[in-house]
Order: sequence, then structure tokens, then C-alpha cells
Amino acid sequence: MADKKSTRQAYGEYLVTLGKKNENLVVLDADLSGATKTNIFKKAFPERHFNVGIAEANLMGMAAGLATAGKIPFASTFAIFGAGRAYEIIRNSICYPKLNVKIALTHSGISVGEDGGSHQSIEDITLMRVIPNMTILCPADAIETEKMMDAAMEIDGPVYIRLGRSDVPIIFDKDYQFEVGKAGLLKTGSDVTIIATGLMVGAALEAADLLKDEGISARVLNMGSIKPIDVNAIEDAAINTGAIVTAEEHSIIGGLGGAVAEVLCDGTPVPLERVGVKDLFGQSGKVAPLMEKYGLTAKDIVIAAKKAIGRK
Repeated sequence: MADKKSTRQAYGEYLVTLGKKNENLVVLDADLSGATKTNIFKKAFPERHFNVGIAEANLMGMAAGLATAGKIPFASTFAIFGAGRAYEIIRNSICYPKLNVKIALTHSGISVGEDGGSHQSIEDITLMRVIPNMTILCPADAIETEKMMDAAMEIDGPVYIRLGRSDVPIIFDKDYQFEVGKAGLLKTGSDVTIIATGLMVGAALEAADLLKDEGISARVLNMGSIKPIDVNAIEDAAINTGAIVTAEEHSIIGGLGGAVAEVLCDGTPVPLERVGVKDLFGQSGKVAPLMEKYGLTAKDIVIAAKKAIGRK
């Protein structure tokens, strides 16, 4: 069995590595440092960690202020609170002036599990994607989390990194290269393309193997960069496989599925099936049963792939 680690754990640990390299890096949290794992950074650099309390708008406002003073703030809380409650501050105080703030929000998606529908953010990509100047990154595993954090440090402007609560299999090795705006080709295929992001990348790879057993050749793309999105990779997939499935642990409205649909409609329309949350709230439960209930498994991707192929 593959090693597993949550992306939030990888984030907390790698903050220390980045903090050692750059003394201007500071971390802010809204009284959830144990859950977001920024407490690891706090232990290493207590004078560079700020707990703003249960005040998410203040969290983002302070991050904006620190950015104007030359610091590189990483602001963390749960995705539902950061993307939702603090939305207007992110829009007007961070993105409008294009400040160098990194927003790393954890506990995204249905895989939050027992915390339930009130805490399972399935709208955050949509909210962040519509704001000008925002870059959106969604790692598939712990390794990609580190690579995306490196990339975020190179960007002079706002970045949203979407992180999860649950342990996920480690897909990549240390030599893996990530580039903002570029999809990663994980499997070649000719009948259908599966474009996945976050923890659904693992499910997409499993689905491709299941389809192969049935004689169906599936290309798999890891779309870790949601904005900017890799238009060329999507158009090439449309031209050369003729059918596309998106897979995300997020609403199909406005997330990866919506972004891919926009690209296809603009130039290369082909059958598209979107695997994701179907305009529903989450609910409390164990992760695996929830993923099945909301249609977020490899088998659901297989069904969607066959449907897309059938629509060619």
C-alpha cells in the first residue's frame, strides 16, 4: 500500500522549510493552528506566527497589511471560513491591489468527514476562481503540496492553495516537477481523457486501470493548476480523445468541471461528463461512505467515462 499523508500535514511541515529559507515568510491562523498544522511553524518560529483569533476577515486584512510591509504571509484557516466568511476582504484588500498573500485553506471538500455539511467547503474554488489576480492550486498529494508552495513563493501576487484534512496516497516522487498553468500527463490514452484535481487524481488513475481492463484507453491529466488552467492540454485532449471526464471533490458548478467546460465551449466542444458534488450540501459521516454517496469514486469516473464515450 502506498504511503499516505494529508496535504495539510505536508503544508505545515514544509512551511518550516520555507521559513528557514526566507526570513520574510510569516504565518497567520484563525485559532485553528492545530488543525491547519501551522502550529509546526509556530514551534519553529514563534515570533513569525500570528493567531488572530476567530476572526477570518481580520486574518486576511492583517495578511494584506503585512504584505504591504514586504512580508510574505501565508494565511490559513478552514476553507469554509477563509473563502466564505472572509471573501470580501480577499477580493478588495488582497486581490484588488494584487498583494503578495498566500491563502492556504485546509479542510476542503467532502473528505472533511464527520465535521459535516456546515464545514465541508464545496464552493471555495468557484469563489476564488472568479476573483481577478487570483492563482488557484490544488495538490493531489503531499509531494505536490510542497512543489506548489515553492511555486507560490515565486509568484508576486495572491495565491490560493486548497488543502485537505484526510490522509491521501502519495502519488509523486521527490523529482516531480510542477508548473503553474500546466497539466501533468499521468497516463496516455486515446478513447477518453480524465482530468482530475486534488484527491480525485488517485481515483482517476484507478479508474483508468479499471477502464483498461475493459479495453478502454483513458488518458489521465492532473490539473493541479485550476487558475490559470492549461487550455492547450484540454484542447489537445478534446481533439485526440474526443471525450472528457472531470473529477473533483468540489461542486461541479464553477469548479474544475466548470472551468474545463468553458474551455471546451470556447473552441473544441466534445462530450463532457463532470464527476463532483451535484449541487448538494455535504453531511456528517466517515470519508469512504461519503465519497460513495456523493459519487466521488473510481467507479463513478468509469461510469462517466463510458457515458462520455457513448456521446461521441
